[in-house]
Amino acid sequence: MPKRLNPRPWSAWLALACLVVPMFASYFFDDMFSSISYLFEDPSLTVLGWNASEYGWYAGAYSVLCVFGGLVVCGILLDKWGVRITGSIFVGMMALGAGIVLWALLHGGAHSLRVAYVGCMLFGLGSEIAGTAVTRSIARWFKGGPMALAMGLQLAIARLGTAFALVMSPVLVSQQAGHVYSLAETARPAMLGVGLMAVGLLLWAVFVAMDAKRFPSAAASETSEEDTFRFKDVLGVLSNPNFWLLGLLCVLFYSSIIAFKKFAGAILIPRFDIPAQTAGWMVSMLPFSTVIFAPLFGMLVDKKGRGTRWMLLGSVLALIAHLLLAFAPAGVSFWGYLSMVFLGFGYSLVPAALWPSVPKVVPDKVLGTTFALIYWVQNLGLMTFKMLAGNILGRYSEASAVASESAVAASDAAAAISDTASAAAGISGPVAVELMFVALCVAALVVAFLFARTSDRHPDLRLDQANG
Repeated sequence: MPKRLNPRPWSAWLALACLVVPMFASYFFDDMFSSISYLFEDPSLTVLGWNASEYGWYAGAYSVLCVFGGLVVCGILLDKWGVRITGSIFVGMMALGAGIVLWALLHGGAHSLRVAYVGCMLFGLGSEIAGTAVTRSIARWFKGGPMALAMGLQLAIARLGTAFALVMSPVLVSQQAGHVYSLAETARPAMLGVGLMAVGLLLWAVFVAMDAKRFPSAAASETSEEDTFRFKDVLGVLSNPNFWLLGLLCVLFYSSIIAFKKFAGAILIPRFDIPAQTAGWMVSMLPFSTVIFAPLFGMLVDKKGRGTRWMLLGSVLALIAHLLLAFAPAGVSFWGYLSMVFLGFGYSLVPAALWPSVPKVVPDKVLGTTFALIYWVQNLGLMTFKMLAGNILGRYSEASAVASESAVAASDAAAAISDTASAAAGISGPVAVELMFVALCVAALVVAFLFARTSDRHPDLRLDQANG
């Protein structure tokens, strides 16, 4: 069994406490519009004037720099420069990007979407590299110890930031029929998010000081002389089939949940005929459930193993959840809550087993690069599916608006249009989006099965063994 690196366990938990706050702030800011995304169904509802497609375009900006090389290059820098230097640069970039988005929301105007897009790109790259640095740091501080539990706790508290956003945003921007929301009203969640970023920056600085004391020489602590990182090692990661299985599972599974959360209000409100605040509480069950179950499942993986089987079970639960969201009876909120229960369990199970599997399939010297490459694949999918979801909802909203205008002009013509549309499509915008998420879950289940087969064929990887 690997030797524990930290002779004082309390210091590792204190370091973890400092690491989770920047991630809490990141998750809050990323999901601040999720439960109030209905504001963008009709551009006339806000002075900002964004529609659903433009909101989807903005949300997709999070992944642009990550996808086009930034995440991979910065992941390599993480292995070359270490978590203190690289992490500090990108935690700062995360806060800067959030500030630019806030500025765009407060000032509005014709270029607000473009400015916010740039800010979201910087925020996205900063967040992903900060997250990579946090995961890399946990792997180092808890090596040979309760790594899955530590990663589960980090994930749980970070997702509490999502829950906080889902619940607080409808409170900060309360739903009012016929009301046109000012720039300041629309920007309220972003104001709170930037404040949380400031606290996260301070605690990151505390962690850097702790890490410098615990690991005075990053090179000596992380790798031996013969294990020094070289750029050619990236090719070794890319040629590793287990990397691709983990990367594909990550992108398919996370896209079915994170992209869903971005449009949760626009899906849940019409599907189950509920107000925005109820939708916010409903979808907040996802992150709230992970606060409890992600650490518990992390302990389970540490003590009992069987990680690939938990990935399979989590993928099945996510599939059941999206099938309910797509096909359960409309207007019955019970089915919405039940689907969130299944999705919440899946959202806890898969990550609790997936992330501790990464150090088992690659050497320590390329761990930061490997995490970054997996996040790169993930962000490619997230960017694509967020934009697809926005376009699908936007298309159906436009079709509904055309039908409504026709109804006012001529009821007979509107009836004909409605009958034709129903015959041609037979589904609503939210259901159409959910069908996309169902397909993602089916694909994730197939990949999880292949990874479980790999574990059976290669027991030397210890993928299903306890972490100690």
